[in-house]
Amino acid sequence: MQIRKADFKCSSERISQVPKDEMKDIAFIGRSNVGKSSLINMLTGRPGLAKVSGTPGKTRLINHFLIDNAWYLVDLPGYGYARTSKAMRSDFAKIITDYVLKCEKMHFLFVLVDIRLEPQKIDLRFIEMLGENGIPFAIIFTKADKLSKTARLKSVERYKATLGEQWEELPEMFVSSAERATGRDEIVDFIGECLREE
Repeated sequence: MQIRKADFKCSSERISQVPKDEMKDIAFIGRSNVGKSSLINMLTGRPGLAKVSGTPGKTRLINHFLIDNAWYLVDLPGYGYARTSKAMRSDFAKIITDYVLKCEKMHFLFVLVDIRLEPQKIDLRFIEMLGENGIPFAIIFTKADKLSKTARLKSVERYKATLGEQWEELPEMFVSSAERATGRDEIVDFIGECLREE
């Protein structure tokens, strides 16, 4: 699949405001500062599409980007950033859980994790919530250019082992680097497959 056109559509504070049409949402989420905006810009080939911020926790809204007038790429707020107020943080803010669990447009979710880190409790809790609610998702490891090939493989294996303690069947996993466009074709092709599935 190719992504030829990507345009900002709207920002929503709650799920009642998301676009009301038949097009499917492919959403991206992760801890604050995981490199979500950079990944979205890399996948769409539009460097300034999602605003990249040096300040974690910048995305507080649900941002819809219209792709090739056919589907939406959705940038969700990051979760678990320590410097936002506790009320805003409440682990997975209501805006996130409402969208992920209740928005009928949401067709598939990519959970982004930093490949350099040990499996983080907050990510594992989020993934567990997805499993309990039957939400279809895959994992994208970000910032792969920061590790050697051997270290990358080790990190992915460690994640698989951790998830394997609870999951019989592991989700799809992709290794990416926004800097080097690593994983772009595999992720975009996988999105194409997801969109074909009813």
